[in-house]
Amino acid sequence: MKILVCISRTPDTTAKIAFADNNRKFVTEGVQWILNPYDEWYALVRAIEIKEKDPSSVLHLVTVGGPDCDVVIRKALALGGDEAFRVNTEPQDSYSVASQIAAIARDGGYDLILTGKETIDYNGASVGGMLATLIDLPFMSLAAKLDLAGNSATLVRETEGGEETVEIKLPLVVGCQKGMAEQRIPNMKGIMGARSKPLKVVEPVNVDLFTEIVSFELPPPKKGVKMISAENPEELITALHDEAKVI
Repeated sequence: MKILVCISRTPDTTAKIAFADNNRKFVTEGVQWILNPYDEWYALVRAIEIKEKDPSSVLHLVTVGGPDCDVVIRKALALGGDEAFRVNTEPQDSYSVASQIAAIARDGGYDLILTGKETIDYNGASVGGMLATLIDLPFMSLAAKLDLAGNSATLVRETEGGEETVEIKLPLVVGCQKGMAEQRIPNMKGIMGARSKPLKVVEPVNVDLFTEIVSFELPPPKKGVKMISAENPEELITALHDEAKVI
């Protein structure tokens, strides 16, 4: 079994977000970066579980980004990856990222390609589907369970009011969500071993861009909390009726 896990670097949810160049450019200075949780907790950990069950499996990682992504990909290696690829270009949009990963996947002969359902910054949930199309493989999105038996994969997806179980022949691409696996923390042995694991820097392929960022907009600031004494329920009722308009 040969597995490829797609890894993305995203801002920490507590990072202060700002924009420049007439709100067209995300300001990265001072931002704390993390491994995208959907890629880490579900796609990567499920791949590690598969490898633990079948030690002959090979687990590769791939990310698209500059040298400052090395810290994140090393963390992924510390969790359990065998080898990583970093495509040496800044992500532009979902299509450009999928195209760069596709160039790696075509040459790798992978049986299973896993990605998180989306990244927590842009929430596009589109790279997995685009990747599958570019390399002509079936794609299953929002998978909460994945089991392998021979040359087939059985996947479970949550649907409105129930579950959907699908069986697909390998190779395939899977977008993973909550339920796929449980979060793990790198141990000291993994952290030390990650330093010597191969991290190959690959130059990007030429990709046409079909989108451009017109503007980013921050959400409106949250309103302050109005404190009302428990001894004055009439004021609370008036506020809920006249201001909040919920009664």
